[in-house]
Amino acid sequence: MRLVIDTNVLIAAFIAHGVCNELLEHCVLNHDVVLSKFILDELKDKLAGKFKFTTQEANAAVRLLKSRCSIVATQTLPSPVSRDPDDDNIIATALSGNCECIITGDKDLLDLEKVGDITIASPVQFWEIETT
Repeated sequence: MRLVIDTNVLIAAFIAHGVCNELLEHCVLNHDVVLSKFILDELKDKLAGKFKFTTQEANAAVRLLKSRCSIVATQTLPSPVSRDPDDDNIIATALSGNCECIITGDKDLLDLEKVGDITIASPVQFWEIETT
């Protein structure tokens, strides 16, 4: 399955060993994880800013993801889909990457549930999909 992992799930995967960390490892091994420059830039900025990673550590996280994930160029959506313009970048990544799923902890995205054929699921919901 082709899927997008939202920045908030990636951050959780890099700052703590738990559900999101296990989910990232599982998805990289068993699926085609699709990311974009927007997601990678946001990840690097949040890790280095809010979570006090060094620039080298944040860059290493981005390099690791680039080596294991597909990176797609995105186009601007013709009209807003989500209440948060940043979330439209996540949706654009999924559309550009022909993805079936977005994994996110973002309430605005989760409230949408689906965009076209793309299912929007929390990490816990995705695990349920994977194990059924």
